[in-house]
Amino acid sequence: MRRRLGIWLFVGSTTIGCATTGTLQNGVYRGEQTSYRIGPIASDWTPVTVDHQNDLAWHSETKAGVMHVDSDCDPALDIPLTALRSHLLIGFTEREVVEEEVVPMDGREALRTHLTAKLDGVPREILLQFLKKDDCVYDFGLVTPPGSTFEEALGDFEQMLSGFTTDMGES
Repeated sequence: MRRRLGIWLFVGSTTIGCATTGTLQNGVYRGEQTSYRIGPIASDWTPVTVDHQNDLAWHSETKAGVMHVDSDCDPALDIPLTALRSHLLIGFTEREVVEEEVVPMDGREALRTHLTAKLDGVPREILLQFLKKDDCVYDFGLVTPPGSTFEEALGDFEQMLSGFTTDMGES
């Protein structure tokens, strides 16, 4: 279904590359399946890739975390957002949902889930957001150690999310 486990394994290890599956210029990602705009990424987040598992991913040494954005335009993914969330969390244990809500995003409803979990026994704090739009699924993730590190990274993640749109003004 989704090719997601790579970014989560990255959280437990650090195999870092320097390419993505598309290009990001001036906040606009252009890939094979879709294009979209994201908000600014703070300077302490370094672009990374994990075997081309995401459209975009970043690591922050100072915040000890990762952020990612991915899109998949596959008709087979027309399933509930909660099922997509569960798939993305494969490999995590001791999952505890802190908060889950439906939020507006790019003219649609998105599922936002904040939780704590363990990956290979290491505690993590996670924020995931999922959006289905125009036959595509977009997922966004922030993973850090729990506590103050998560709170420090949250503003950067929100800034990236706040600029997301698939409307590129092209006709």
